[in-house]
Amino acid sequence: MSSVKKVALITGANRGIGLETARQLGRRGITVLLGARELAKGEAAAASLKKDGIDARAVKLDVAAPADYIAAAKLIEKDFGRLDILVNNAGILIDARTGNETSTTSAEVLRKTFDTNFFAVVALTQTLLPLIRKSEAGRIVNLSSILASNTLHATKGSPIYDAKHLAYDASKTALNSFTIHLAHELRDTKIKVNSADPGWVKTDMGGEGAQLEIEEGGKTSVELATLPDDGPTGGYFHLGKPQPW
Repeated sequence: MSSVKKVALITGANRGIGLETARQLGRRGITVLLGARELAKGEAAAASLKKDGIDARAVKLDVAAPADYIAAAKLIEKDFGRLDILVNNAGILIDARTGNETSTTSAEVLRKTFDTNFFAVVALTQTLLPLIRKSEAGRIVNLSSILASNTLHATKGSPIYDAKHLAYDASKTALNSFTIHLAHELRDTKIKVNSADPGWVKTDMGGEGAQLEIEEGGKTSVELATLPDDGPTGGYFHLGKPQPW
């Protein structure tokens, strides 16, 4: 492997799992670009990482603003010439927290959720793929969820059988499909594409009752972002274990 320092871009990286993913990657000597909707918040997060000796930099990246994709790509091209790791971490959950309201989920909630959790990920990845192709061994990680598993949703007694949030769940299932399709297209390259299920993590999105600490929640994304050349691609994993589609 080359001794050239790797460069990673993480979306939604100014807090939660995104920030923790950046921290863990940074501790491995990787330059981390913290994508943030509000640059000031990204800069504050980057400053906190720099205190730990991490090479961190904020990048204005609102996944709802396609113009930001182009600006980020130009910045990365100019300053680094390539992108080694893309972690599509940004996402939203705006379904009613009570769940099980499929028949009343509005088209507005569905569209807004898919715009952020699916369409934006596809568009950003497509924009940055030419830079990832310039890496010696690019890695693309799509932050999914156990709630993306149709198998578990349909299985009585599974951990998520009674946890139904149509917009969020379906958007993450679609994201998993993107993972499979892009990995297949890139199967003859050194680029690996995988979906990460971080687990039920104690974040603002995770809410009350979450089981995992934030450090544990970042591990799966980091593992997939740093896979060896013989690692898997087109998979869906939680802490190294395949999840059922």
